[in-house]
Amino acid sequence: MQQVQKGDKVNVHYHGKLTDGSTFDSSLGREPLEFQAGAGQVIKGFDDAVLNMTVGEKKTVNIPVLHAYGERNEDMVMEYPISEFPADMNPELGMELQMGDNAGNVFPVVIVEVGEETVVLDANHPLAGQDLIFELELVSIN
Repeated sequence: MQQVQKGDKVNVHYHGKLTDGSTFDSSLGREPLEFQAGAGQVIKGFDDAVLNMTVGEKKTVNIPVLHAYGERNEDMVMEYPISEFPADMNPELGMELQMGDNAGNVFPVVIVEVGEETVVLDANHPLAGQDLIFELELVSIN
Protein backbone atom coordinates (compact mmCIF):
# COMPACT_ATOMS: atom_id res chain seq x y z
CA MET A 1 0.00 0.00 0.00
CA GLN A 2 1.24 3.45 -0.91
CA GLN A 3 1.82 5.74 2.08
CA VAL A 4 1.75 9.53 2.04
CA GLN A 5 5.23 11.01 1.66
CA LYS A 6 6.35 14.66 1.73
CA GLY A 7 5.57 16.25 -1.61
CA ASP A 8 2.53 14.06 -2.38
CA LYS A 9 -0.72 15.83 -3.25
CA VAL A 10 -3.42 14.38 -1.02
CA ASN A 11 -7.17 14.64 -0.55
CA VAL A 12 -8.38 14.37 3.04
CA HIS A 13 -11.80 14.47 4.63
CA TYR A 14 -11.66 15.94 8.13
CA HIS A 15 -13.75 16.87 11.14
CA GLY A 16 -12.11 19.48 13.38
CA LYS A 17 -13.19 19.77 17.00
CA LEU A 18 -12.16 21.65 20.10
CA THR A 19 -11.32 19.76 23.29
CA ASP A 20 -14.87 20.42 24.56
CA GLY A 21 -16.17 18.37 21.60
CA SER A 22 -17.63 21.28 19.64
CA THR A 23 -17.02 21.31 15.88
CA PHE A 24 -15.16 24.27 14.36
CA ASP A 25 -14.85 22.95 10.79
CA SER A 26 -15.61 19.88 8.71
CA SER A 27 -15.40 18.78 5.11
CA LEU A 28 -18.67 16.84 5.51
CA GLY A 29 -20.86 17.60 2.50
CA ARG A 30 -17.96 19.24 0.63
CA GLU A 31 -15.05 18.11 -1.47
CA PRO A 32 -12.12 16.77 0.58
CA LEU A 33 -9.30 19.16 1.39
CA GLU A 34 -6.50 18.97 -1.18
CA PHE A 35 -2.94 19.98 -0.29
CA GLN A 36 0.67 19.01 -0.75
CA ALA A 37 1.92 17.00 2.22
CA GLY A 38 4.89 18.54 4.00
CA ALA A 39 4.66 21.86 2.12
CA GLY A 40 3.29 23.92 5.03
CA GLN A 41 -0.06 24.56 3.33
CA VAL A 42 -1.95 23.42 6.45
CA ILE A 43 -1.12 23.64 10.15
CA LYS A 44 1.91 21.57 11.18
CA GLY A 45 0.01 19.05 13.28
CA PHE A 46 -2.42 18.30 10.43
CA ASP A 47 0.45 18.09 7.92
CA ASP A 48 2.42 15.69 10.15
CA ALA A 49 -0.67 13.55 10.82
CA VAL A 50 -1.24 12.61 7.17
CA LEU A 51 2.33 11.44 6.59
CA ASN A 52 2.50 7.63 6.22
CA MET A 53 -1.31 7.29 6.02
CA THR A 54 -2.70 4.96 3.34
CA VAL A 55 -5.78 5.54 1.16
CA GLY A 56 -8.95 4.74 3.11
CA GLU A 57 -7.20 4.98 6.48
CA LYS A 58 -8.98 6.90 9.23
CA LYS A 59 -7.48 8.25 12.42
CA THR A 60 -8.04 10.81 15.14
CA VAL A 61 -5.20 13.14 16.13
CA ASN A 62 -4.81 15.58 18.99
CA ILE A 63 -2.91 18.66 17.88
CA PRO A 64 -1.41 20.82 20.63
CA VAL A 65 -1.52 24.63 20.42
CA LEU A 66 2.08 24.94 19.18
CA HIS A 67 1.39 22.66 16.19
CA ALA A 68 -1.99 24.29 15.51
CA TYR A 69 -2.41 28.09 15.41
CA GLY A 70 -0.03 28.91 18.26
CA GLU A 71 -0.60 30.74 21.50
CA ARG A 72 -2.69 33.89 21.64
CA ASN A 73 -0.50 36.96 21.30
CA GLU A 74 -1.80 39.95 23.26
CA ASP A 75 0.40 42.22 21.09
CA MET A 76 -2.05 41.42 18.29
CA VAL A 77 -4.91 43.04 20.22
CA MET A 78 -4.99 46.79 19.59
CA GLU A 79 -7.09 49.86 20.22
CA TYR A 80 -8.11 51.80 17.14
CA PRO A 81 -9.83 55.21 17.03
CA ILE A 82 -13.42 55.12 15.77
CA SER A 83 -12.67 58.40 13.99
CA GLU A 84 -10.38 56.42 11.63
CA PHE A 85 -13.27 54.26 10.37
CA PRO A 86 -15.16 55.33 7.24
CA ALA A 87 -18.02 57.70 8.12
CA ASP A 88 -20.64 55.26 6.82
CA MET A 89 -19.36 52.32 8.88
CA ASN A 90 -20.88 51.50 12.25
CA PRO A 91 -18.34 49.29 14.11
CA GLU A 92 -20.09 46.44 15.95
CA LEU A 93 -18.91 43.72 18.31
CA GLY A 94 -17.89 40.60 16.37
CA MET A 95 -17.54 42.42 13.04
CA GLU A 96 -14.75 41.00 10.89
CA LEU A 97 -12.54 43.45 9.00
CA GLN A 98 -9.40 43.43 6.87
CA MET A 99 -6.45 45.62 7.88
CA GLY A 100 -3.14 46.30 6.22
CA ASP A 101 0.29 46.98 7.67
CA ASN A 102 3.08 49.23 6.40
CA ALA A 103 4.59 46.32 4.44
CA GLY A 104 1.40 45.88 2.41
CA ASN A 105 0.30 42.70 4.19
CA VAL A 106 -3.47 42.30 4.65
CA PHE A 107 -4.81 40.35 7.63
CA PRO A 108 -8.20 39.73 9.23
CA VAL A 109 -9.20 41.32 12.55
CA VAL A 110 -12.32 41.02 14.69
CA ILE A 111 -13.85 43.81 16.76
CA VAL A 112 -13.86 42.50 20.34
CA GLU A 113 -14.86 45.70 22.15
CA VAL A 114 -16.57 48.94 21.14
CA GLY A 115 -16.08 52.07 23.22
CA GLU A 116 -17.21 55.65 22.71
CA GLU A 117 -14.01 56.76 20.98
CA THR A 118 -12.13 53.54 20.26
CA VAL A 119 -12.64 49.92 19.26
CA VAL A 120 -10.47 46.98 20.26
CA LEU A 121 -9.35 44.81 17.34
CA ASP A 122 -8.01 41.27 17.69
CA ALA A 123 -5.74 39.97 14.89
CA ASN A 124 -5.17 36.56 16.50
CA HIS A 125 -6.46 33.56 14.55
CA PRO A 126 -9.81 32.56 16.11
CA LEU A 127 -8.32 29.17 17.07
CA ALA A 128 -5.10 30.59 18.56
CA GLY A 129 -4.49 29.24 22.05
CA GLN A 130 -6.57 26.10 21.44
CA ASP A 131 -5.61 22.44 21.30
CA LEU A 132 -7.41 20.83 18.35
CA ILE A 133 -8.73 17.36 17.55
CA PHE A 134 -9.05 16.17 13.96
CA GLU A 135 -10.75 13.04 12.67
CA LEU A 136 -9.01 12.36 9.34
CA GLU A 137 -9.74 10.09 6.39
CA LEU A 138 -7.24 9.87 3.56
CA VAL A 139 -9.27 9.82 0.33
CA SER A 140 -6.48 9.79 -2.26
CA ILE A 141 -2.80 10.29 -2.97
CA ASN A 142 -2.17 11.99 -6.33
